[in-house]
Amino acid sequence: MTKSTGSTTQSLRAGKGFDLSMFVTRYGTIVAFLVLVVVFSLATDKFLTSRNVITIMRQSSVLMVISAGITIAVAAGEFDLSLGQVASMSMIILMGLIIRQEQGTFIAIVAVLALGSLFGLLNGFLVTRARVPSLICTIGTGAIAVGVNYAYAKGDSIYGRAPDDFTFIGQGFIGPIPFSVIFSLIILLGLYFFLNHTRAGRYIIATGGNPTAARLSGVKIGVYRMAALFISAVCSALGGIVLASYLGAGQPTAGDPYTMNCLTVVFLGMTTIKPGQANLLGTLVGVVFMGVLNNGLNLVGAPFYAQNIIRGAVLIAAVILAVSREEIRLM
Repeated sequence: MTKSTGSTTQSLRAGKGFDLSMFVTRYGTIVAFLVLVVVFSLATDKFLTSRNVITIMRQSSVLMVISAGITIAVAAGEFDLSLGQVASMSMIILMGLIIRQEQGTFIAIVAVLALGSLFGLLNGFLVTRARVPSLICTIGTGAIAVGVNYAYAKGDSIYGRAPDDFTFIGQGFIGPIPFSVIFSLIILLGLYFFLNHTRAGRYIIATGGNPTAARLSGVKIGVYRMAALFISAVCSALGGIVLASYLGAGQPTAGDPYTMNCLTVVFLGMTTIKPGQANLLGTLVGVVFMGVLNNGLNLVGAPFYAQNIIRGAVLIAAVILAVSREEIRLM
């Protein structure tokens, strides 16, 4: 009798027809992306060209590197709002070491990654040991990064002739593909393997999904929350390195906009592939979406303020869709 009733209920649900809310939750981002492509293609004939596609790829490479890192943090149930400031600081320190101190590319990169790692460890310590919420903690450490940035360069941009091995990172090509794109995909795929095919990655997901259950199962959730914030900070430093190479300069605020853009990308990714969960393939979808949006708005000549309004609206919409399944926690 019970089985019959259950079958009847399932049949009735199946017979309800098209479920708009479910469709929007699962496919809204993809539909919106296709609409963007059509609109920008009709608005300007420069959009669907091989040259512009390469431009989108190059411009999106930094976004992909930083977003991959914060995806790990969100998967662990944490947020990193210092990533834009850490990226800006990394640019300034890196270019200062190369141009002013005349250090080699390898030494400069290692020094910047060490500094990024320090911020990741600081974030992790404050969140796991001092019990400071990550939203508040990373706002504070972001302010520290700004202070280090301005103390080093006094708010000035750093320009100069950089070594070819450094400029190749952001400006070089391997065949028709920009090296920065290849590099960003390597980072993304490496973190994808880590998150989905290692014990540590599965523990990070468990920590973000249900920390109480993970703790009762013997998972040292503090360790994995710290690891996630560490990875986020290191990826922010890596993004700053790629951005400095791409621009050929260190600019004190060039990385700041990536905080909002990366959060938007992660939440867009949580509306696809694995709805309601931070996942790196979804983040890749979000990166492509934001890359097309930013590029298209520039090509059609949208005012700067309008671009900010649109990006903010996309972020809000992405958050609404991502939390609609009630599978993530924002605080």
